[in-house]
Amino acid sequence: MNSDCLFCKIVAGTIPAKRVYEDDLCLCFADIHPQAPTHLLLISKRHNSPRSPNAEPTDSPLLGHLLAKAADDRTRRGVAMATAWSSTPARTAARRSNHLHLHLLGGRHMGWPPG
Repeated sequence: MNSDCLFCKIVAGTIPAKRVYEDDLCLCFADIHPQAPTHLLLISKRHNSPRSPNAEPTDSPLLGHLLAKAADDRTRRGVAMATAWSSTPARTAARRSNHLHLHLLGGRHMGWPPG
């Protein structure tokens, strides 16, 4: 755990989050600033997890696991969801998040640009 990382603190439980799903590799929780009726973050629990441009073949199990969990969540909720793959570090509270994460959005028509 990185003591300066927001996502590490959420994984550790030192920052509260509305948890939806959790296993050994990932955590899914409600976004605190939802952009749709359903807006979840599915994050890798691993700090410094790979991002798509830097992924190595050995990262395939983690990447595949996250995508499978995103698809499973969409099916369980019975909504069409757009999955936004965040391949760049996120800035939250002026800090970088070095966790691979997916935004799961649903419950309304999605257009481009988002909003």
